[in-house]
Amino acid sequence: MFIKQFYNEENGKINISRQQASDFAKQIADDFNPIHNVDAKRFCVPGDLLFSIVLNKVGVNQQMHFDFCGMVTEGVELKFPEQYVESASVADDNDKAYLTYTASGQHSNCQTLIESLIRSYVGFSGHTFPGILGQLMKRNNVMINPARPMVMYESMDICLQRLDVSEVSLRFDMEQMTLAVDGKRGQAKLRFDFISGKEVIGHGVKNMVLSGLREYDQQQMEQICVDYQQMKDANQAA
Repeated sequence: MFIKQFYNEENGKINISRQQASDFAKQIADDFNPIHNVDAKRFCVPGDLLFSIVLNKVGVNQQMHFDFCGMVTEGVELKFPEQYVESASVADDNDKAYLTYTASGQHSNCQTLIESLIRSYVGFSGHTFPGILGQLMKRNNVMINPARPMVMYESMDICLQRLDVSEVSLRFDMEQMTLAVDGKRGQAKLRFDFISGKEVIGHGVKNMVLSGLREYDQQQMEQICVDYQQMKDANQAA
């Protein structure tokens, strides 16, 4: 499985280097959030990499729920489930959980399906900001603090009607996306469909929390998008 190049495993524990986390974010998720840069002061492993490792180890189920409950920084050694179980957590030696997982329904270890699901979901998830969230914030006349953006990955659900397929793609419609604003806090629900051939075989939702919201400023948001694109272009040219 391609995902193994993005982590190290020894004595039943996994650690992820800055370079591996950064490579996954940029090469697989097309995500250029500076928090995943090798030299970032507030470095954090992408939550989608943890999700991908879980699927690689335990397989895929018809119903899956993931809660993201902590940021993985450099040097943290993690214990992952090694085989399919109905519920498990990804935790460190002090039993601090960074991700919890529950699953039900039919189960599959089809590597082609698992890789296809990982690539399609992570590719979508990596474009959450500024693309999807930017449109949602404009629609609701709010925006994050550009000096200190607070956007947190909270949870994710996947529901598949069938597993007897080898490949899936992901499709979304901006009209399915919602942002509920309560003062300076926002709850985003990013809904999507899984497609096999021309058939919709499943659905999912990514839940995110936005903090420190303020009134929407078109000029500031345009500058955020310009800065992000320049950073992306610089990384790709390096």
